Amino acid sequence: MSTQIVAQTPAALSHALERSGLSLREVARRAGTSHATLSAYLHGKKTPSVATLARVVGACGFALDWSLAPRVSETNKASTAEQLEAVLKLAEAYPTRKRNKQPNFPRFPAKPRFGASPEG
Repeated sequence: MSTQIVAQTPAALSHALERSGLSLREVARRAGTSHATLSAYLHGKKTPSVATLARVVGACGFALDWSLAPRVSETNKASTAEQLEAVLKLAEAYPTRKRNKQPNFPRFPAKPRFGASPEG
């Protein structure tokens, strides 16, 4: 596992345990591990495998969810900056439109005021 995931594991397990409302021993029993091992995971003294982490989180009533995001490297930053520059140059090539200050909506006939007669 990456160091970032390892660093977040105790907090994630602690959060799952709190939200489950179950005792440490009950979660350990449901996950098929000892309470001492689960305590070591919670305190960052041991690092569970991904399978064990999923089992413990599942015992708390949650699912382990992963998402992947592209890593931004120095070479990607340069190409992103170049792309942005190209888009800005393209935008400059198009003429700007002058907009009317007031929208051109059709005018509705005035309604008579409350209590006024329609003749005038």
